[in-house]
Amino acid sequence: MTMTRRRALRLFGLGAAAALAAPGCSLLSGTPLPQVLPSRAPLPKPYGVPLPLPVTARPARSDASTDYYELVQREADAQILPGLRTRVWGYDGRFPGPTIRARAGRRTVVRVTNALGAPTVTHLHGGHTPPESDGYPTDLVGPGTHRDYAFPLDQRAATLWYHDHRMDYTGPQVWRGLAGFFLVEDEEEAALPLPSGERDVPLMICDRSFAADGSMPYPASAEGPGAREAFMGGVLGDVILVNGAPWPSLGVDRARYRFRLLNASNARVYELALAPAGRLVRIGGDGGLLAAPRSADRVRLAPGERADVVVDFAAHRVGEHVELRNLLGEGPQARVMRFTVERDARDDSAIPAALSRVETLDPARAAVTRDFEFSSGSMGGHTGWLINGKPFDARRVDARPKLGQVEIWRLTSDVAHPVHLHLSPFQVLSVAGERAAGPPEWKDTVELREAQTVEIVTRFTGYRGRYVMHCHNLEHEDMAMMSTFEVV
Repeated sequence: MTMTRRRALRLFGLGAAAALAAPGCSLLSGTPLPQVLPSRAPLPKPYGVPLPLPVTARPARSDASTDYYELVQREADAQILPGLRTRVWGYDGRFPGPTIRARAGRRTVVRVTNALGAPTVTHLHGGHTPPESDGYPTDLVGPGTHRDYAFPLDQRAATLWYHDHRMDYTGPQVWRGLAGFFLVEDEEEAALPLPSGERDVPLMICDRSFAADGSMPYPASAEGPGAREAFMGGVLGDVILVNGAPWPSLGVDRARYRFRLLNASNARVYELALAPAGRLVRIGGDGGLLAAPRSADRVRLAPGERADVVVDFAAHRVGEHVELRNLLGEGPQARVMRFTVERDARDDSAIPAALSRVETLDPARAAVTRDFEFSSGSMGGHTGWLINGKPFDARRVDARPKLGQVEIWRLTSDVAHPVHLHLSPFQVLSVAGERAAGPPEWKDTVELREAQTVEIVTRFTGYRGRYVMHCHNLEHEDMAMMSTFEVV
């Protein structure tokens, strides 16, 4: 029997004989894997800077139905590494950008003005959004112009984020800083006694690398022609940033905290855990609250995924330290941030046994099952990343689901691909042929591991028009691993 690449990966696993693979390539296939871009600047000692909290945006104006925000994409100098200045591209010149807190069902309009020297596109990741405001990768906002993005927010409370989505350039433009939180709230969530106020903390986790002068080079510009192709498997930084700060620390009360974890890295996967050993109580994911809390000793997040967790620091004495670590990292990349328990405090919060009502999509109602294979390869002169053997082409539509229709999408990988579906959230049915464990939850991004098949079920609601599905490894996305579907 012929030993295909997929069969070999299933039998032996990607790491079974990693020493046999070429540097930066997967076993047997030669398929590129993410690579570290080494920093040339001296790296700071972990836990030496306080955790910054993104500023909260305020509406420029409001009326009976709508809040109007204004954000300007511009360059600015930030101090990320001690003693050095880093030029970032940021919404309002900030990295991360301002956090927008919005109400479900209340229309939010964000005017994005481009004061940069390159076109941009803004996508609300996880938003249930009309096509003209979804951030289709060719809907460019040119330098010196603006675009109004209208978000009806007909959706559940959830931790969303907004980021650049320009065709072929999402990787470098997000790397430079074009990302921020967008938190949707609703009455169901507000009625729960979960940690709130200063104990509701968004944590944008990403990795970056730094040149000797403090700048954040990206391979295409830092290493000369051809470097972007050399990093086509994905760019990994060697400095872990949380809310734009390297390995920061946060002083906490002996109380429960809600942390909104976001993996905003280009290509790095995190498996987050507490040290010394502790429990992360997961209460939410990409699409909002779970039906019930789930206690775990670790939470895995591929690029684009989110998890809302509660940590109870009452189990620790004043003066003790608790680290948030990445079990998939080595050396400094195994560290994320540190909490220092500073004081006793009153805590009126609780984690209810029931959090939310989560509808279960019935796969028996699916009108169509579609197959999408994510792989590397060449077609028509394009060498890069393909879906069903084809590179992205904005003129081509690969699927036309009907409005209101339930469909099953079967996603298959060669190497790891975090797959993000625009417009409609989905539920995972099976992973590698095994029924998904636990009650259903709403997601918009799912990690395909090496040589794996994941089945999802979704229902296309709200809007007709064109949207995309793509890999959220941003280098894969920029090298054409994207597919247009049109809701009809």
